[in-house]
Amino acid sequence: MDRNILQVEKVDPAALKAITSFHEDIVSEVKGAIEKNPVVIVGMAHNPFVKKVRKEFTAYGLSFQYLEYGSYFSQWKQRLAIKLWSGWPTYPQVFIDGVLIGGCAEALAMLKKGGASRQA
Repeated sequence: MDRNILQVEKVDPAALKAITSFHEDIVSEVKGAIEKNPVVIVGMAHNPFVKKVRKEFTAYGLSFQYLEYGSYFSQWKQRLAIKLWSGWPTYPQVFIDGVLIGGCAEALAMLKKGGASRQA
């Protein structure tokens, strides 16, 4: 299945430069964490779904790298850059072995099925 995303050929070079440089430091930080850690949870403060996923992973005894970018009141552009990069529209964003598995519902379903064994 292909991801529905605007093809690069359909983006003006100046716009493409702006897209690729939009908070690229934050995106690089997330990419780096995903490369170095078997489990990464990207979230934000005060979000109950982020808290729930972290609590459940901890209860299952799973270690993870947690990256937090602001709250409902700050760093929304940084979080937007991550969303644009990953294609996932909400937080948390949960990555296991470099693969985006989704958000809260997907992560909890994976835990329930025993899929957390993907962790190295």
